[in-house]
Amino acid sequence: MKTTLLLSLCLFPLVVSTVSCREKGPAEKAGESVDKSVEKVKDTIDPKGPLEKAGKKVDNALDK
Repeated sequence: MKTTLLLSLCLFPLVVSTVSCREKGPAEKAGESVDKSVEKVKDTIDPKGPLEKAGKKVDNALDK
């Protein structure tokens, strides 16, 4: 009984995260838009070097 309860408590976050990560909701999309805007402003104030720019392009290509 304890083993079953413990196992189900351990697996529950994995099941929830798998189901909830399929589609982005409007709030998540808006948050990503805000993040990108802030990043652009930050880059204007303190420009990135060539390696940081290359890393950002790789991140964007991998959709992270």
